[in-house]
Amino acid sequence: MPGLIGRKIGMTRIFDDEGIQVPVTVIEAGPCPILQVKSKDANGTRAVQLGFGAQRAKRTSKAEMGHAAKAGLEAAPRVLREFTLEGGDEFEVGQQLTVAQFEAGDRVKVTGQSKGRGFQGVVKRHGFAGRPGGHGHPMSRNPGSVGPGTNPSRVIKGKKLPGRMGGTRTTVRNIQVVKVDGERNLLFVKGGVPGARDGYVLISK
Repeated sequence: MPGLIGRKIGMTRIFDDEGIQVPVTVIEAGPCPILQVKSKDANGTRAVQLGFGAQRAKRTSKAEMGHAAKAGLEAAPRVLREFTLEGGDEFEVGQQLTVAQFEAGDRVKVTGQSKGRGFQGVVKRHGFAGRPGGHGHPMSRNPGSVGPGTNPSRVIKGKKLPGRMGGTRTTVRNIQVVKVDGERNLLFVKGGVPGARDGYVLISK
């Protein structure tokens, strides 16, 4: 199965059969209708386009409404994402994908937009230790010397410096599915996933 689009609800904890608490992230995943099926011959790749959520009519263009109508939807999805197909499974436009494709114990990867931290210094952004703090250093959190000397008389590319932190597409792999709630379309995955609450994520095996 290709995967699902979901919305991060937040974190909580559940207890396993042995009474050990497991920190989990709760994701509202699907149901995701298939809006387009791409083939190797026609498009050069095997993929499906999934939708999630629903846009308000006044915010939807005619092109988006027409695209959604082909899949039998009354409202255009809020989020559209494409998933590459690797197996031999066949899909149809209008088909609904749900959390039923996952089981407890599965390993998945979750992709989301990490929290934006703004412009940060090297101590927070890269974990620099800073200068000794015993007697108060005038520049205790600055990066220190950055130039390599007369030759080559420039800062080498890739040097860890202050800059924008977070707000990038981030993928966490090998996350364990702890629990699947098919009635409420919820996935409980072990640990944290990228992004803030109510942020959209992509889940795939």
